[in-house]
Amino acid sequence: MEILAGISGYVVPFLVILTILVFIHELGHYLVARHNGVYVEVFSVGFGPEIFGWTDKKKTRWRVSLIPFGGYVRMFGDQDEASTPDQKALKKMTAAEKSRSLHYKSVWQRIAVSAAGPLANYLLAIVLLTGLYATVGQRYISPKIGTVQEESAAEKAGLQVGDRILEIESTPITQFDDLQKIVSQSADKPLTVIIQRESEDMTIIVTPDLKEVTDVFGETQKVGIMGISPAGIEFVRRNPMYALWYSIKDTASFTGQTLEALGQMIVGKRSADGLAGPLRIAQLSGEVSKAGIPAMIWFMAILSISLGLINFFPVPMLDGGHLLFYFIEAARGKPVSEKVQEYAFRVGFFIIIGLMAFAMWNDIVHLKVFQYLWSWF
Repeated sequence: MEILAGISGYVVPFLVILTILVFIHELGHYLVARHNGVYVEVFSVGFGPEIFGWTDKKKTRWRVSLIPFGGYVRMFGDQDEASTPDQKALKKMTAAEKSRSLHYKSVWQRIAVSAAGPLANYLLAIVLLTGLYATVGQRYISPKIGTVQEESAAEKAGLQVGDRILEIESTPITQFDDLQKIVSQSADKPLTVIIQRESEDMTIIVTPDLKEVTDVFGETQKVGIMGISPAGIEFVRRNPMYALWYSIKDTASFTGQTLEALGQMIVGKRSADGLAGPLRIAQLSGEVSKAGIPAMIWFMAILSISLGLINFFPVPMLDGGHLLFYFIEAARGKPVSEKVQEYAFRVGFFIIIGLMAFAMWNDIVHLKVFQYLWSWF
């Protein structure tokens, strides 16, 4: 019973968050498709057999399906859940039927429908963060030093508790996160640091130490460390306009950081072990749910950004793959051949399956699933 309770503590929050994100994503596709006169046959949260559902007045079947990891909208003229065109059915359509099929809409209408899902996830993230920053407040960590570790680079350089860091290498420091970004990439490199001690500004040279750290996904990295911690964390409430601005800024920043991390994985500067799958995301969902509703909202916003970004990747079977073909069509004045699209979707399928399998294996290794199962015997 304890095991089941522990599992449910992770799985239930994860499924709740995932269901909301998938619903919003598919709702984006659905609303823009309907706006452009496309008949949507099925709106499904999940894949596989239907658990329950209903049919609305527009003859769209709304359903909740057995496998909760994803969802889809199947439009008139689609062959499958990936919106692959049903070429045989398309050729037999009457003029009236063609007017209701996505595949006979203009290329820019198809681009709008495909982009609507990921954009809906980005919009959700901005709305969630805006509400969070306007009510609970935006996390702010002052660049004021709270502690200095013994024998650390900071202590050797003469930094003291109470010092406020103003600049590093001519870059203004407004919060502790700004400091960490610079220092983490500057191991063994002398840095010119301007601090404020009481009412006096001083210049100090600090050379960060090289240290191995482990992130929340269990990935170990070598980064620069000063050996200081902040004086404390504050939550600053923003007025609605500032809250909106900061939410857009943070959304863009997280997108950039994710792309940078992926780029580092591709060129070998960062280990791909940090690529997390559903098990570790479920674990994080459970941990975050224990921290309260504000933490859950923040985590949901981050996952929504991730889902939107992933779906923009130009991989066939994802929205980004459809967008790639549509933009090529717009540039050429004619669609990519059926044969090329067919092979591309097959390649995309194996890429996605391969990445999912790799991420799942990472989860199993990092969470020590095999050791846990072995302990039962």
